[in-house]
Amino acid sequence: MQNKVRQSYPVASLLAGLQERQQMGLVRTLIDCDEAYAESALPQKLRELYDGDLHFRTSPAVRPFVIANFVSTLDGVVSYEIKGKSGGSTISGSDPADRFIMGLLRASADAIVVGAGTLRDVSAKSLWTPEYVYPDAKDLYAEYRVSAKSRSEYPLLVIVSGSGQLELNRAIFRTPAVRTVVITTAAGSDELTRRSASTPGSIEIHALDSSSGNIAPRAILELLHSQFAVKTLLHEGGPTLFGQFLAAEAVDEFFLTLSPQVAGRKGDTTRPAFLQGVEFAPDSAPWFQMVSAKQNAAYLYLRYRRRSS
Repeated sequence: MQNKVRQSYPVASLLAGLQERQQMGLVRTLIDCDEAYAESALPQKLRELYDGDLHFRTSPAVRPFVIANFVSTLDGVVSYEIKGKSGGSTISGSDPADRFIMGLLRASADAIVVGAGTLRDVSAKSLWTPEYVYPDAKDLYAEYRVSAKSRSEYPLLVIVSGSGQLELNRAIFRTPAVRTVVITTAAGSDELTRRSASTPGSIEIHALDSSSGNIAPRAILELLHSQFAVKTLLHEGGPTLFGQFLAAEAVDEFFLTLSPQVAGRKGDTTRPAFLQGVEFAPDSAPWFQMVSAKQNAAYLYLRYRRRSS
């Protein structure tokens, strides 16, 4: 019987190869079901870090294409709802790959929408810019946005607040490079106008009808499409606002990071999932199909696209 010879490699070569792989990409693609495209959307270095390309479709309706991004524990919790610990970084453990993908999605969007509750959960210094969440890729994100030509330096930030009771001393209202718009009700507009008169900085307010008790997601999308030429909108929560968008059939894709921790819930504890305030019957529940799955260590980064009716 012929002996098989096992080839050996110097330990230094193995370590060098591992280091090179770690430097090339932050995540590893496990599944990619997206269709083939003739041209790349991402610059080469971002493709290496993301281990793949990132294309978004145009909306089938006369509105922006809406993507969402959340990080969740294994048991579906997206916020501990504890003062100082309510943000997504507590759930993700500030995982670098999660932050990189969040920055990449921000760099891909014309606008980002958040609810007032999400705004309250983060530091007053927070900015919804790509490099704020992942500074190491600042230049790469900037190159990506410049290559798109039609995009501004930073995505438009859209805050939805029915009451208009916002902290106007936050950095987002005092950073000229970041254009911030508040979508609110007539009463909220009056409140913001009154308070902003005595607050340095500028604020752009748009009041929409709220006869149903909430500002309709379709009205928000129509405004962003017609007045701000938004083609791709990134939804960063919170769960109640996201639920309203999903119920209005106004979510096309969502990205979900699964963090390897378990938060748990007790009967009197409010720990929301990424969807709150709405529920669906089995025959009307929206279905999504997987577009990609990526992995780094114990984390999974999932991408889903809504199925066609």
